Amino acid sequence: MKTLILNARIVNENTIQESDVYIVDGHIQRIAKDLQNLPADRVIDAKGTYLLPGVIDDQVHFREPGLTYKANIHSEARAGVAGGVTSFMEMPNTVPNALTQPLLEDKYQIAANTSLANYSFFMGASNSNYDEVMRTDPTQVCGIKIFMGSSTGNMLVDSPEVLEKLFANAPMLIATHCEDEPTVRQRMEFFKEKYGDNVPYNIHALIRNEEACLISSTFASGLAHKHKTRLHILHISTGDEVSLFEVGERKNGKILLADGSPKLVTAEACVHHLWFDAEDYHILGNKIKCNPAIKAPHHKEAIFQALLDNRIDVIATDHAPHTIEEKALPYWQAPSGLPLIQHTLNVMLEFSKKGKIPLERVAEKMSHAVADCFQIKDRGYIREGYWADLVLVDLDGSTFVEPSNIYSKCAWSPFEGTNFQSAITHTFVSGHLAYENGNFDETVKGKRLLFSR
Repeated sequence: MKTLILNARIVNENTIQESDVYIVDGHIQRIAKDLQNLPADRVIDAKGTYLLPGVIDDQVHFREPGLTYKANIHSEARAGVAGGVTSFMEMPNTVPNALTQPLLEDKYQIAANTSLANYSFFMGASNSNYDEVMRTDPTQVCGIKIFMGSSTGNMLVDSPEVLEKLFANAPMLIATHCEDEPTVRQRMEFFKEKYGDNVPYNIHALIRNEEACLISSTFASGLAHKHKTRLHILHISTGDEVSLFEVGERKNGKILLADGSPKLVTAEACVHHLWFDAEDYHILGNKIKCNPAIKAPHHKEAIFQALLDNRIDVIATDHAPHTIEEKALPYWQAPSGLPLIQHTLNVMLEFSKKGKIPLERVAEKMSHAVADCFQIKDRGYIREGYWADLVLVDLDGSTFVEPSNIYSKCAWSPFEGTNFQSAITHTFVSGHLAYENGNFDETVKGKRLLFSR
């Protein structure tokens, strides 16, 4: 299959320039002007639109296996592709938890058969599966996930001895959920006693507070520096944590410090911690209940600034759907997590149109830096020889979010009623045109991500 994209404004590697792109057998063969005479099975005139590298979402929860009444790999990958997400990395707190190599491989097999997007899955760590974790192939798996805060099943790692061993010997990147469990439990009991079932709208931000996040992130960062371990701290939710991270710079496929050494500890911001704040609980309530919690307004401004100055390296979603019936339960029973993957790029394009972040930095934080952070092979950039993971966006278009156009299986979104001033028109996954103006082509599935480690 040969595809020719003409007259696109290509957003890539800190530049925007009009050019054509020629895709052959899934890869970008040529990027140049005046390619219109090359033989092609499909020609797309992209004049007036922008071509970005496909979004790589390094933190999602697709609920399969075991929780497929909420979501599954097919439905959520499809929703992601509609929003310009071409690759995802999924978390191990499914049922059963992905704590053994066979269980991890089961998820890869499901994705190979059903996922429209490219995929990778984290190996889960627990207090008792150290030997299994050490068998993980760093070229085939995105990373090791450690929950340093409560999660589904047997995934809280709170043994100091196990944490020391994991950080000392991990053969690859460790990604952490950082909330101090004793602090969270103590505050939960305090507020249960104080309010009972009649809790104020912003209680979640008070239970899972700044202190819980900072204690845990500081501990994880300390372990990484002690053992020279590659650490990626997920979903930063407080300005307090920003001081833990040094300024990084992308160079030659790596994220480096000012002295040229590799950045040991990288960090991620999620779109909901940039878009919402604690005032929104008054309107949305449990719909934006998530861990770590959405907090006071000044935190989202501090996180945004840390993104711009490269202390925080990447943008993701932590997409974690639940049914609307579950979210309607009283606060203490309602689960944490919200569906976000379909509109993650729309959110950042909205910020760009408002002048908060240049379009080139959107491509950097959602694609380039993710590829560099995880050392993904031949993806994350619009380069000759790379896989053609691409998204065309119309910045003169609009996307109104309503239940009828939500593709996640849970069929709701915290963005319902929002009219984003952008539209994702085409998404190419490994050269395959998987989505075009509301229509999907699922005849070709995504590919397993590989890593240059």
